[in-house]
Amino acid sequence: MSRYYEDLEPGLVFRHQVTRTVSDLDNLMFTCLTHNDQPLHLDEEFGKKTMYGGRIVASLYTLAFVNGVTVRDLTLGTTLGNLGYEEIRFPNPVRLGDTLRSETTILSRRESAKHPNAGIVMFEHRGYNQREEIVVIAKRAGLMLKKAHAIY
Repeated sequence: MSRYYEDLEPGLVFRHQVTRTVSDLDNLMFTCLTHNDQPLHLDEEFGKKTMYGGRIVASLYTLAFVNGVTVRDLTLGTTLGNLGYEEIRFPNPVRLGDTLRSETTILSRRESAKHPNAGIVMFEHRGYNQREEIVVIAKRAGLMLKKAHAIY
């Protein structure tokens, strides 16, 4: 269920239901689509010589997944766009075979001075692996439609 600006009260926490086990193909396709040919993501022998002991998943795949699964719950048809990310951190690497999940906390909201039909909401998205280790934290500003201006 998508939410409008008025529905996104600071302090609300949403645990998103979609989870995914990251496969070798996911990682390979993402690195190819983004032209990220970093051997740390593609070459097991290279990865074995690093502090990780093997390949790790591209961090931007992790961010994209953790942010993407929020759409159905929060912003499908109610967002007018991302305004930017204030902070993105990757405290733990994601490995092939890890299962990811996402949670969002509404940090703040305010009226938009430029767009009277919308408000600005600050989201904090957190991604976790199957061991409940945080793999990404991202703070994002979104321009959210007000109910009175619903498109659907």
